[in-house]
Amino acid sequence: MASDTAHSLPRPVAAATETQVLVAVSAAHLVSHFYIMVLPVLLPLLKDRLHVGFFELGLALTTFNVVTGLTQAPMGVLVDRVGARPVLIAGLILGGVAFASLGFSNSYTWLLVAAVFAGLANCVYHPADYAILADSISEGRVGRAFSVHTFAGFLGGAIAPVTLLALAAYGGTGMSLVCAGLVGPAVAVALLLMPAHQASEPHHKAHAGGKSGGGVGAGLAGVLTPPVLAMTGFFTLLALANSAINSFSVVALMATQGISFAAANVALTAYLAASAVGVLLGGWLADRTSRHGNVAALGFGLAAAIMTLVATLTLSVAALVLAMGFAGIIFGMIQPSRDMLVRKAAPPGAAGRVFGIVTTGFNIGGIIGPPVFGWLMDHGHPRWILGLAVIFMATTAVVGLLEERRGRAPSPR
Repeated sequence: MASDTAHSLPRPVAAATETQVLVAVSAAHLVSHFYIMVLPVLLPLLKDRLHVGFFELGLALTTFNVVTGLTQAPMGVLVDRVGARPVLIAGLILGGVAFASLGFSNSYTWLLVAAVFAGLANCVYHPADYAILADSISEGRVGRAFSVHTFAGFLGGAIAPVTLLALAAYGGTGMSLVCAGLVGPAVAVALLLMPAHQASEPHHKAHAGGKSGGGVGAGLAGVLTPPVLAMTGFFTLLALANSAINSFSVVALMATQGISFAAANVALTAYLAASAVGVLLGGWLADRTSRHGNVAALGFGLAAAIMTLVATLTLSVAALVLAMGFAGIIFGMIQPSRDMLVRKAAPPGAAGRVFGIVTTGFNIGGIIGPPVFGWLMDHGHPRWILGLAVIFMATTAVVGLLEERRGRAPSPR
């Protein structure tokens, strides 16, 4: 059913307003992924600028992920209580200030402090973005809205390396950081102009009777249902598979396929570019079916089958690029259905909390995966990096099937 808010307006006006909201929120998601890439892209330059080693720089990345992981679920409670828009605006500004401040500092200590602030800013995007979209976009378009939102994130990550390195080449590392810092506040202005009557405001009815229930713990306990916990595991498995492919597939493919660094990067680029296209196709699919668990399971199963060939066979460069591209487009197509599963699991008025909880799985996977895959590379087991990606995808497919069955089981009440 379409939301009451959407139908309370004449259809053309409502559609135009939804588009305005979608553009603003997707821009914020683009900034989120752009900011996630700032430190990784500039690591070699920061090493020279701060006179530290890669271990120390890696500690800053870990700090960023740990802070986000610890604060994302509580931030979902805040989103549901005070409204998504002010929280999202605050996160955009805080993230911008954190990265811009690094442009004026040569202190490693300040890098760690900035990583804390950037991680805190990063925790707002998923609960706030998805709460706005889940409540503001009518039912018939929400799948496509999720796909555009996800595509914007992919785009932010894709443009970060070339943008940051071009700025650094022109004006130095400091200028690159300062310019990156200006992006967040600029998008915050767009959020300020977003229509205030949309359902991105606090859910007063949902929380009117819950204030006496206390703080963050009570707010989270109310949505820690089996479907929400299952989706948290789903996102963790997804993050582990992503970590294997995005961060370690280049070195793993060089070792297992005997190809050059450039060819391995072409294969990864094919996967990432195809994923972005697949996300847009997946939005169309998500709006035309209610069986989102089956879509996710089928997609992950097919992607796992293709990656099994990559992990076990020695392929020509052309065949490898083709296989990675096919896996990427399938992987991208299931992202909107993934988001629809979370939306389905969220009780009324709790989208911020639920998305805040389940997307913590991204951070769990981001913390666990890199050391494991790094250990495998150090100990001469590169094929297992791709093998574990297959296992994680296949397990995620099983979780999707179980969630589909759970969602269609008759209620005992």
